[in-house]
Amino acid sequence: MAEQKPAEDDDFGYNLFPQRNRKNPREESLTSKLYFLKFRCKTRMKIAMEQNPQVKILLGAMKHAGCTAYRERHFTCEECDENVGGGFDSATSEIVLCQNTINDQRSMNRVLTHELIHAYDHCRADVDFLRNIRHLACSEIRAASLSGDCSLTNEMLRLKFGLKQHHQTCVRERAVNSILAGRNVSKETAEKAVNEVFDSCFNDREPFGRIPYNQSSAQMSYKEFMNRGRYYGNI
Repeated sequence: MAEQKPAEDDDFGYNLFPQRNRKNPREESLTSKLYFLKFRCKTRMKIAMEQNPQVKILLGAMKHAGCTAYRERHFTCEECDENVGGGFDSATSEIVLCQNTINDQRSMNRVLTHELIHAYDHCRADVDFLRNIRHLACSEIRAASLSGDCSLTNEMLRLKFGLKQHHQTCVRERAVNSILAGRNVSKETAEKAVNEVFDSCFNDREPFGRIPYNQSSAQMSYKEFMNRGRYYGNI
């Protein structure tokens, strides 16, 4: 299937990250400086990297794949559109964490995990998030499923309830919405891309081996990942 060419006026979601505006980057606001938002963001990021099992798995998997992520080079805290929590800039291999919308450690853990999944996919495969919408859809499906975006707690906070295949329904919805936020395409086009790759991408649970529904399963995934690393180290 031929890949879809991006629209001429598609800015690939850079409008959501005004400090990344290539023509006229916005300076950090006075409010952000007064409330030390960048400092708080960096502190939460550091805690997540050192303590969160999903983040630690992804950082370890990227290192194993030859894409070591360095805190000062590949991660940045910036002011963003109020409707987004973060993003992965594949042009610069940077993860953007939104210092004005990530307000607690739990949110930082989830957003950082989500964006690291994109970074991991970009590392391990020959993908083009900007020009191949199916590549983007696949990574958004994986990120929504594996990051905790569709956890029971988050869905209850959104006042969304369901039992049968509710996780899959949430993943589809959030993957479509993520595509629409970052690409100038119709909802029909986004849904078509998600549907075309859903089964294979939803069932790809690397590097976790399972869907970490909660902290307990995330810890179990981390132990299994560490044991896997020791196994490969002895080959």
